[in-house]
Amino acid sequence: MEFFTISLLNGLSYGLLLFMLSSGLTLIFSMMGVLNFAHASFYMAGAYLAYLISGLVGYWPALVIAPIAVGLLGALFEQVCLRRVHRFGHVAELLVTFGLSYLVLEVVQLIWGRSVVPYGLPEQLQGPLFSVYGTQFPKSRAFIMGVAVLMLLSIWLVLTRTRIGLVIQAALTHPDTVEALGHNVPRVFMLVFGGGAALAGLAGVVAGNTYVTEPAMAYAVGPIIFVVVVVGGMGSLAGAFLASILIGVIQTFAVAIDKSLGDLLAGLGMAVSASGGLEQVLRLTVAQVAPILPYLFMVLILIFRPKGLLGTRET
Repeated sequence: MEFFTISLLNGLSYGLLLFMLSSGLTLIFSMMGVLNFAHASFYMAGAYLAYLISGLVGYWPALVIAPIAVGLLGALFEQVCLRRVHRFGHVAELLVTFGLSYLVLEVVQLIWGRSVVPYGLPEQLQGPLFSVYGTQFPKSRAFIMGVAVLMLLSIWLVLTRTRIGLVIQAALTHPDTVEALGHNVPRVFMLVFGGGAALAGLAGVVAGNTYVTEPAMAYAVGPIIFVVVVVGGMGSLAGAFLASILIGVIQTFAVAIDKSLGDLLAGLGMAVSASGGLEQVLRLTVAQVAPILPYLFMVLILIFRPKGLLGTRET
């Protein structure tokens, strides 16, 4: 019971963090058709800016200021760079966002170096929230879960209950009509890109001090974000949420299981006799193969349901 409860909570926490990251990428793709390769770099920028700002004015002001700063940087990038290459097609958009990811990485390394920075938790988030049979669940992970749920509710309210949300949804399907009604569609795209970047920055603020803030943090989460978007369905926020939770829980449980694949199959009544290379594979523990499980999940989704769990278009 202890193992199941703590692993489930850790999985939900990790899954909600993945949703915070994938939601911005999903919004940008659904609105603009752009797969933003620099999205994880905005996540890293949020963590480093929060580290800088929290050293000056404290963590709680940084929780607000850093995402706004990242969103402004994203909006500026869309207006100055991405908009200019949009007419050249998706390949040019991918290349310019790919270049931005390297630029952000180099700037971070020039300013803060290649080592881990001491971006610590505020006093209010230190320590356990509660214990289950002696195993503690940290306040910081509960805080990530709370912020992610509030973010999900905020996105839903903005898109379904506000005028700007209606304009955004209309611009997605009928941009010419929206522009004929007097709305500036390029400005809407800029706001959406900046908003998506701000969501990634917010994820960096709340996760950078819970996990680790270093230059490699963007590459650690970058591939998994695209897995979430593909599995959930390109452009589907609900699909991104479902995929994030599934991948977070599955991977967390897998990491916590220290049994070999052979023992696991035997426990399921599927004893396998093997020799050579297959024997070596069966000796691997579930925890050792946990990092590849999301990618295996993505391959299966692409084979049996190419449009994703809740997607409406084929990937």
